[in-house]
Amino acid sequence: MKKIFFIASVLLISFGCKPTTDKNNETDITNNQSKKINDFAIIIHGGAGTILKKNMSDEKEAEYKAKLEEAIKVGHTILKNGGTSQEAVMKTIQVMEESPLFNAGKGAVFTHEETNELDASFMDGKTLNAGAVAGVTNVKSPIELAIKIMTDSDHVMLSGTGASTFAKEKGLEIVDPSYFYTENRFQSLQRIKNRAKTQLDHDDKKAAFYDADIKNSKFGTVGCVALDKDGNIAAGTSTGGMTNKRWGRIGDAPIIGSGTYANNKTCGVSSTGWGEYFIRSQVAYDISAQMEYQQKTLKEATKNVIQNKLTQLGGTGGVVALDKNGNMSFEFNTAGMYRASMDENGELIVKIYKE
Repeated sequence: MKKIFFIASVLLISFGCKPTTDKNNETDITNNQSKKINDFAIIIHGGAGTILKKNMSDEKEAEYKAKLEEAIKVGHTILKNGGTSQEAVMKTIQVMEESPLFNAGKGAVFTHEETNELDASFMDGKTLNAGAVAGVTNVKSPIELAIKIMTDSDHVMLSGTGASTFAKEKGLEIVDPSYFYTENRFQSLQRIKNRAKTQLDHDDKKAAFYDADIKNSKFGTVGCVALDKDGNIAAGTSTGGMTNKRWGRIGDAPIIGSGTYANNKTCGVSSTGWGEYFIRSQVAYDISAQMEYQQKTLKEATKNVIQNKLTQLGGTGGVVALDKNGNMSFEFNTAGMYRASMDENGELIVKIYKE
């Protein structure tokens, strides 16, 4: 009889300890998010804003999609072959830095003084180490410099001539500032100057100004987040900043926690948008913090930060994010965002417009 009673007690305890699911199915959501979705994955953006099909020629649309696909496949190949998320992020962003399509590197916009000032940042989710650069004018790859600052210096951010000197000492490729000149960006500056207004980012056909019309602008900052086979997340962002910017203005792209953040415990994030608002909101870090302290899923956190907190403050733009389990999120409050993703199975997604 005692034996029968013992067995019955064990069964009762076993069934009584099954996890319950409340009416909102929150337990199931949490459990699903704890499962590994991808052993490795990569996600990128090339800017967000009022990007509408009616304003885009078929040729230009194809050009953007082809470059996004080229860039992400570079990083995906690295990850597939067992490479690090750091290498994947750098090489992917470099493809976009070397394209005049995006406001980064070769395609950087012009300052009021008719120069190109480049910003970039990188963060390693395993160590929480980070590197950033602001206002350089002659370093071919700002993202490479940001990583070199992280790995080869005691600092997180360097700027201007000091950053250029560091780049030279470390053997990075230095170019004449004319390398960054593109005619369409220069003409955009002239249109802005003529109207004595400030344009936030690149637009080949019309000017977008630093006022209520900012919602009609588009942002060409580029960024990438990658998860490698070792479970390490890395994130990076690179930009030319704001057209007609003055006085050494620096946006969110080189600021850790605003434009870039990565933490193996939660996620990696790269931002694109109206930098002043992303700085004040600490957008990239906020997403990670909500996941860590409020146990939100990646999608819940990105949606809350971009669609609620940033929007209520008046900011526009978006993020790409990837969590420790390979879940990915595109989130933006504008009409479109140049974006792409690839998972461990090689499934490629390339999109431009809001769908």
